[in-house]
Amino acid sequence: MASDCPEEKDAPAMLLEAPKLHLNRRPNIWIETEGDITRQYTFDSNALLSVKVLDDSRPIIRRVVDSFLNKFFPLGYPNSVEEGYFTYTKFRALQHFSSAAVSVLSTQSLLFAAGLRPTPAQATVVSWVLKDGMQHMGKLICSNMGARMDSEPKRWRILADVLYDLGTGLEVLSPVCPQLFLEMAGLGNFAKGMAVVAARATRLPIYSSFAKEGNLSDLYAKGEAISTLFNIVGLGVGIQLASTVCSSMQGKLVVTPLLSLVHIYSVTQQMRATPINTLNPQRTAMLVADFLKSGTVSRPADLRYRENLIFPLKLIEDAGSVQVGRSLRKAVEKPSKLKQIKEKFKRERFLICFKDTSTDLVLEHAATGEDALRGWLVAAYAAEMSRSNGLCNSSGRYSAGFMKEVVLDDAYEKMEKLFPSFVTGLKEKGWYTDLFLDGTGSRFAW
Repeated sequence: MASDCPEEKDAPAMLLEAPKLHLNRRPNIWIETEGDITRQYTFDSNALLSVKVLDDSRPIIRRVVDSFLNKFFPLGYPNSVEEGYFTYTKFRALQHFSSAAVSVLSTQSLLFAAGLRPTPAQATVVSWVLKDGMQHMGKLICSNMGARMDSEPKRWRILADVLYDLGTGLEVLSPVCPQLFLEMAGLGNFAKGMAVVAARATRLPIYSSFAKEGNLSDLYAKGEAISTLFNIVGLGVGIQLASTVCSSMQGKLVVTPLLSLVHIYSVTQQMRATPINTLNPQRTAMLVADFLKSGTVSRPADLRYRENLIFPLKLIEDAGSVQVGRSLRKAVEKPSKLKQIKEKFKRERFLICFKDTSTDLVLEHAATGEDALRGWLVAAYAAEMSRSNGLCNSSGRYSAGFMKEVVLDDAYEKMEKLFPSFVTGLKEKGWYTDLFLDGTGSRFAW
């Protein structure tokens, strides 16, 4: 049957997408049934598509849940995000709730110390003003720490919240010693200003780790929506606490530490659930150690709960006890030694210096993540071979560092043989190998 409507050409494609479909006598109107929802689709005279829900048999609770997911979770959730996103999100909501509640109490205490008697609502308004005013100072102080935040975003995110709670704690305590009002208020807001910058600087790499289908903008928008929602809820609870339980100083001294503990616990659980896929010293060491043990490559999600968020630079013996970032002048003690290792690694963008208890890996300025992986594998294989061959100072005549150098050629040859499969496995598992984020570690150039 012929039709004057140009939109009819697209109709077959649309019809195939619907699980159930009922055609109307008019070709520009159709009904689709998907699950428990029946919708009517209509093209008007201006070729605009309108949708009308004819029947929705979902229970009320199911409708509320679906509406919440549509507004606060990325399109296609949970298939559109990486593993661990729900855990990250629920603790992020709890973090913002507790943080907002504490901010009201701290600002009220701050104004009390200044001789004012604000209402809880006034304290809420002033808290925004104080926070925004200190942002600029924090930016100046944190401007040279960006590389460290790229290397360890989880650690800096936790540090940001610790600084924030330190600042609010000082504000809450300010009425106890009003003679030190300026000092305590200034230090507290300074800490909170740094916290704001550190939190914002680490936000993008954390969100990026969950993006799965090029949906970073959608994920970011929904994440900020959840933060805003629970900030508002937290402010409301903070106002109630300030008017009741925390109207006295004793109440604040009890409630504020409890909220701060919830705050820090929540952000720690968020970071533990976050699967960062960039290479830094700690994650590279764990990847190399797993590869040497089992010959397999771990996913970012496999390493997230194993990362040390407090002491990330702790050496891992199974990965060769490699440390990255020392300057070349500290790693190489003698000119003759520098000439020797330069000749040994003349085709590489790294140098390796063996010590008794550790191995220094020094990178060129242009070194990539794959260059760092090559060097790390050589160091790890050398340490493994020296141990398995019983060379590590069993007689006490030679140092462990010297015996690693004995097997260096064999270690390099083994690395060359296995590296292609290793780096291919990394890329297949979702690792980004173009960069090696060593923070402010020293690099060299000839």
